[in-house]
Amino acid sequence: MPDAPSESVLRFEHVTVSFDGMPALRDVSFEVLKGQARIILGAASSGKTVLLKSAMGLNPVEKGSIFVFGKDITRLKEHELFDIRSRLGMLFQESALFDSLTIEENVAYPLLNQKAIHCPAGEVQGRVEEALRFVELGQTLRRFPSELSGGMRRRAAIARAVVSRPELLLYDSPTAGLDPITAHTIMALIIKERDLANTTTLIVTHRYQDGNLVANFRYNPENGKLEPARESEQKLRTKFLVMREGQLIFEGGQAELEAQSDPYIAKFRKMQGG
Repeated sequence: MPDAPSESVLRFEHVTVSFDGMPALRDVSFEVLKGQARIILGAASSGKTVLLKSAMGLNPVEKGSIFVFGKDITRLKEHELFDIRSRLGMLFQESALFDSLTIEENVAYPLLNQKAIHCPAGEVQGRVEEALRFVELGQTLRRFPSELSGGMRRRAAIARAVVSRPELLLYDSPTAGLDPITAHTIMALIIKERDLANTTTLIVTHRYQDGNLVANFRYNPENGKLEPARESEQKLRTKFLVMREGQLIFEGGQAELEAQSDPYIAKFRKMQGG
């Protein structure tokens, strides 16, 4: 008996986005189902971040359609996007925390300022503390971003991204500039969120090992550690996307990626450093 079809969370249909007449995305099409992950690789200025921001409705679409939770966001007005965005979480490059706010205030910010999230005032503190415990920063509520290490700031930004309990999480270079041990910690948190909440996940990264972790490991809530996933668990759940000059030139599983002979695609398999 075939499995029931999974819910489509994000779908690009022949999307072109241009800035000043120069295409940043060119005829991009792909789909992500609930609970799946996509690892997005590509050179600088290949369209990776533009893709994430377009999924949030932050870029005007020249051609094509973007469906988020089944709604064509390219046809929505700005105020109509509020409800859609309340179901998304985004980790921006360099964390993008507010320097003048404490960690507690940074994490609470979306709950207090995005009215579409509908978080009762009495629940805000508990949600913030829960999110910070999730990223193992429960003792940092009163501290400011400048008092934290780079890795801790990235973890605080993840807490802010997950505090609204989003169904779709977008990560823009979550391990950039971090040492290998801290980068592994960040990826473990991303996998933890995916597995505990069945969150749909898109990750822009330049580190092939980030994608390898997402594709091949699962979070074990019994011991709080990552462990190898069974092949049946990970085979269809994670796909790799490779962008080049705004075009999606590859979409497939890890084995398919590693079988590619295209030199541009092959170089991302070899980039094992930070």
